[in-house]
Amino acid sequence: MLHFPLTLPSTSRTEQASRAALASAVVLGMIVGLYPDPAEQAKTMGIYSFVSAGGASSVGLIVGGAITEVLGWHWVFLVNLPVGIAAVVAGQGLPASDSGPGLRAGADALGALLVTAGLSLGVFAISRIPGTGAGIGELFGYGAFSVLLLAAFVVRQAKAARPLLRLSVLRDRGVAGANIVVILVFAAGFGFQFLNALYLERGLAFDSMQTGLAFLPAPLMIGTMSLFFSARLTARFGTRRVLLTGLAALGAGLVLLSRAPVNGQYWSDVAPSLVVQGVGMGLAVPAVIMLAMSGAGPRDAGLASGLNNTAQQAGAAIGLAVLATVATSHSNTLLARGSEQVQAMRDGYSLAFLCAGGFVLLAWAVVFLMLRDASPRVRGTDSASSSARSESHGSRPTGPPISR
Repeated sequence: MLHFPLTLPSTSRTEQASRAALASAVVLGMIVGLYPDPAEQAKTMGIYSFVSAGGASSVGLIVGGAITEVLGWHWVFLVNLPVGIAAVVAGQGLPASDSGPGLRAGADALGALLVTAGLSLGVFAISRIPGTGAGIGELFGYGAFSVLLLAAFVVRQAKAARPLLRLSVLRDRGVAGANIVVILVFAAGFGFQFLNALYLERGLAFDSMQTGLAFLPAPLMIGTMSLFFSARLTARFGTRRVLLTGLAALGAGLVLLSRAPVNGQYWSDVAPSLVVQGVGMGLAVPAVIMLAMSGAGPRDAGLASGLNNTAQQAGAAIGLAVLATVATSHSNTLLARGSEQVQAMRDGYSLAFLCAGGFVLLAWAVVFLMLRDASPRVRGTDSASSSARSESHGSRPTGPPISR
């Protein structure tokens, strides 16, 4: 096996993360601008969801497993290099976009620092709970300081001349509710991926390559649903019904996986749940992203895109921390009571999968109580400016939908 001579320093990883955040934050805004027609937008959101969820679940896990098995885990950090080059080449054919105010207009650096520090400290506090020897006072201090930083961020956004997040955007019930659902869905999804990989490796003795291949049913179903069925079902039944159905399937798949035994069989105990979850994600992710972007006009498309991306990343980080904490804490409790290690590990994962199902159930309740179908927005003054921009870019002068 080959070994990478040097580990990537934290500064390099930080730079990668910051540049990835800059790129991903504008993607949804570009989709809204380039495909304002609701039908075309639904199809495009399906493609985006497949690439976003299916790509990470299939290509990332499979290629990452192969690289880890053959070359070593250090080489995994280079997997994004060809992807980035392909994205730059493909992006050259896009129409030129409108220029924003830029950094010289006064970027809210303090707001960015507050929200980043607040979220990071909150995740750190959660991850300190199991097996670290941290006391209640220490954990409470971390949590309280995290809440204080996030509260300071909200105050800053209300007073800043050019805030990162205009709080008025969150007054739209559809935008706020949809982003809550995004947080919960990605919390369940990313935490599940991590813990299921551990179950496959420790419970079923899979190697890195087998673990990557074992996830394949989920992205295949995500791709099938998001590319071929999501847009058609949305046009016929509406985003809300499709989203509720997708969340129900996702939650059912997580509950099904929680029943996998210690000496389980992949094809009978794991694969069926991945198929059901893939169907759920393939329906839910395009629908919820459409709802999250539905209240954004041309002026707020970039903001809504950044907010949605932040919700995805925050949900993934918080969900992983919470589910890993639940699994570890429960396993440690069972070990202290005399349970066998493998059984205690399995029971910890099972409880975490049920907790992920609880996230999805809460998301289903938010959709049922707060969200309505997206429908075309009718604008006044925005229509003229949108039309002018559409003509300059060769697209139709219609606006994106709004949630009502």
